[in-house]
Amino acid sequence: MQEEVENRTVNFAVSTTKLTARTILTAFQKYQRYRSSVKAQKKAERAAKEKAAAEAVPHGKQTVKELIGQNQGVANIDIAKTDLRGFERIANRYGVDYAIRKDLSVQPPKYLVFFKARDGDAMTAAFREYSTAIMRRKEKSRPSVLKQLKKLKALVASMPEKVRNKEKEHTL
Repeated sequence: MQEEVENRTVNFAVSTTKLTARTILTAFQKYQRYRSSVKAQKKAERAAKEKAAAEAVPHGKQTVKELIGQNQGVANIDIAKTDLRGFERIANRYGVDYAIRKDLSVQPPKYLVFFKARDGDAMTAAFREYSTAIMRRKEKSRPSVLKQLKKLKALVASMPEKVRNKEKEHTL
């Protein structure tokens, strides 16, 4: 609160031998000129920031509209929804600008990955790494615990049971 009050206060110093209405008026006019120049400078800085933000080209994942708006040509590849997160990680590593769109016209739905045409080589490298990662993951995958449990249940059920004789001898 104190800082806000300090920012709003104005120090106004006029050095004169004789304080007249004319001196006060000219001092006030100089202050108004100073304030208008400060406002103009802030407005110019704000406009420069907005212009820089508008000219900034987005990178990585973006919408199809933003990707097409960059006027560099767009290509697409369709993939299944196996691991979109893994693909995004690899695409970001290669610095590829891309957009993912779901194609609902096909059952099950496919995913189209749009990318800039100039990113073609980087995109093929990213897809190559992505596909090898998926293949490696399938090779390393362990068998399901539930499947193993079902096999063991079937094995136990097929084993012959022991014949139990529960004869109690009553002796007095």
